[in-house]
Amino acid sequence: MFTYLDQTGAMGIRLPKDELEAFLKKYKTTLFESYGVVKKDWAKVPDSLLSKTKELAKYLAVSYEYTKTLKPK
Repeated sequence: MFTYLDQTGAMGIRLPKDELEAFLKKYKTTLFESYGVVKKDWAKVPDSLLSKTKELAKYLAVSYEYTKTLKPK
């Protein structure tokens, strides 16, 4: 899974560590939290980025490629 839409409508995106840190800083967002659990390699996608589909698409591609490298559970 490389993205997640939780019960509140917030979107999370899974990113590799270096990309995650840059994303958190650039968009002034936080780690993604779902059902009270903070997901360590997930970032909350800010609402302002959801409307910028071209910019978001770059991160979705990075997330997808990163997730393909993870071992299945």
